[in-house]
Amino acid sequence: MSPSPTRSPRAPLTRARVLEAALDLADRIGIEAFTIRKLAAELDVKPMALYHHVANKEAILDGIVDLVFEQIELPPDDLGWRAAVRVRCCSARTVLQRHPWAPPLMESRTSPGPATLHHHDAVLGCLRRGLPWDLVAHAYAVLDSFVYGFALQEANLPFSGEDDVAEVTDLVIEPLSPDEYPNLVAFTAEHVLQPGYDFGRSFEFGLDLLLDGLAAAARSR
Repeated sequence: MSPSPTRSPRAPLTRARVLEAALDLADRIGIEAFTIRKLAAELDVKPMALYHHVANKEAILDGIVDLVFEQIELPPDDLGWRAAVRVRCCSARTVLQRHPWAPPLMESRTSPGPATLHHHDAVLGCLRRGLPWDLVAHAYAVLDSFVYGFALQEANLPFSGEDDVAEVTDLVIEPLSPDEYPNLVAFTAEHVLQPGYDFGRSFEFGLDLLLDGLAAAARSR
């Protein structure tokens, strides 16, 4: 008899491994479908084994949100506050495109992890380089509302490219009467369906509007 093949030893279960698997699972199935049982199956362990490393599902959510924050570039120290915040916000949008489930959870955690806290501290410090505290507060709230809101909207669009736009237009806009919805039909025909249309280009346009407004408010003090 030939010897049975030797099975590779399974990597030991650790908190880091649990959270990395949870992040990957959330990216694939979304946070609403995410369960401890599915995570355990992903790791090929019994659900109870996970509780040696994480207290509960909320602790897992805290952990994977912290991993998302860890991926977002901090505002560079060698740039002015406006340019540095722009780098950070553009990085946040890119990261959230990889983790479309994350925006509603980013500011909801009552036990934020060290990466989350360090990230917010760095953003506040960057804003304070150019703004008084009251404008820092406005900037802190408004910029992230824009970033998270845009990422959420972008993730839920019914199209992802020019071909998809045309297909959705055929289904939704084409049947509409131009007499009843003249602006919607004209906007679609004269802008959305033109070559090179990209919904995502509005992100940097909107971000610059916000940053210009904050800079103008600071100059007026």
